[in-house]
Amino acid sequence: MNVELINTGSELMLGRVLNTHQHWLCRRLADLGYVVTRQVAVADTGRDIEQAVREALSRADLIITTGGLGPTSDDITRDLIAQLLGRKLREDAAIVARIEGFFLARKRPMPARNRVQALVPEGATVLENPNGTAPGLAMEVKPNPFRANGQPTWLIMLPGPPRELRPMFADTVAPLLLRVLPLKDEFVCRTLRTTGIGESLLAERIAEALQPMVTRGLDLGYCARTGQVDVRLAARGARAAQLVGEAEAVVRERLGSFIFGEEDEELEAVVVRLLTERKLTLALAESCTGGAIAHRITNVPGASAVFLAGLVTYSNESKQKFLGVRAETLAEHGAVSEAVAREMAEGARSATGADYAVSVTGIAGPDGGTSEKPVGTVFIGFASTKHVLVERAFNPYDRETFKLATGNQVLEKLRRAVLNQPCP
Repeated sequence: MNVELINTGSELMLGRVLNTHQHWLCRRLADLGYVVTRQVAVADTGRDIEQAVREALSRADLIITTGGLGPTSDDITRDLIAQLLGRKLREDAAIVARIEGFFLARKRPMPARNRVQALVPEGATVLENPNGTAPGLAMEVKPNPFRANGQPTWLIMLPGPPRELRPMFADTVAPLLLRVLPLKDEFVCRTLRTTGIGESLLAERIAEALQPMVTRGLDLGYCARTGQVDVRLAARGARAAQLVGEAEAVVRERLGSFIFGEEDEELEAVVVRLLTERKLTLALAESCTGGAIAHRITNVPGASAVFLAGLVTYSNESKQKFLGVRAETLAEHGAVSEAVAREMAEGARSATGADYAVSVTGIAGPDGGTSEKPVGTVFIGFASTKHVLVERAFNPYDRETFKLATGNQVLEKLRRAVLNQPCP
C-alpha cells in the first residue's frame, strides 16, 4: 500500500516550528501496519499545496494532509482540494452549531470568519474535533482521475495543532483506516533500545547472525542518536510474528545488558521504574548539566516516589555551601576534578539520605578547556551505601549535546547499579 503524508505550513519551511507531525504520524501509521512511503512539507501557497496533492493522488492509496483547515487567510487546504477534485463546498449546520458552542462555553464571541471551518466538500465525512474548531475531513476519491487505472484513493485532512490532530487520529482516523483500507498482510515491528555501545560495533555483533532471516524477509534497521542505538526488526506476511520473534531472540542474546528498553521506552523511565520496584531513592548534584538530568527524571510520572532532591551547584560557593565540598579540594584540584565529583556525590547523599547520589562536574564549552582538561571533560561521581566511585568521561560536543550525552551516561550507570550489572 502506498501511503503519503503532506504537511502544510509556511512556518515549517521557515524553520519557525518543528515538524512533529512527520514523526508522530509516521510512527502511529506504522504501528497500524500502514508504512508511509513518502512525506513532504510545503508552504501555505495554492500552487505548492495543489501540486503536492495532485502528485500524491497520481500514485497513493492513502493521503493524509495536516494543517490548512483553520479560519485564517492562509488556511486554504480544504478549498484547494475541493477545487482540484471538482467538489462543491457546502456549509454544515451541525458544524456551525458546534463551533458556536465552542466559543459560548468559553464566553467569547465567535468571529464570523470561523464559519469557513463548517464548509465540507461534497461526499466528505466529517471527523469531529472536540479539542478545537476545525473538523477533520475524509473522502474517498473514486474513481481517481489522477491515477492511470482510476484506482481509488482515500484522502484525509487533519487540523494542524498537535493537541487537536493527535486525539482525532487515535479516536477517529485509525478505526476508519482499519475499516476502509484493511491490510492484506500482517505487519509486525519491534524496536529494541540500547545504550553504551556504538552503532558499528552493535551491527558487527548481530548483522551476520540475522542475515538468514533478512533473506527470509526480515527488515533490519538501525537508528543512532547521542548515546543510544535502536534496533528495528520488522516483517510482513503470515509468519511475520514468528520471524520477528526469532530475530529478537538473537539480538537479545548477542547484545544482552546493552538493551535497556523496548519501543518508546526512555532510559530515565526505566531507571525510575527500577528504583520504584526496589524502593530505592535518588539524589542528584549537578554542575555542568544545569539540572538537565533532574529534568529528565521528573518528566517521568511517579518520579516523586524515588527522587528526593536535585541540587544545581553551578558555582564553587554553592558546592561548598550546599554539598560540603571543601575549599581546599577546590583550590588544589579545581571544580572539574575527580576529588570534587567525589565530595559532591558524598555531600548530596549525606544531605538527603538517598540510597544513590550522583554528581556531575565538567566543561561544557565552548571555552574553559585546557590541555589537561579539554572542553567535553566531565567527572561523574556515584555514591551508594557500598562505596563512592568516580569516572572520567569525554563528551566533546556542543553544550546541549554535551548535557544529553552526560545525562545518558549517568542514567545508564544508575540502571546498571540497580541491576547489579558491571559497566562495559
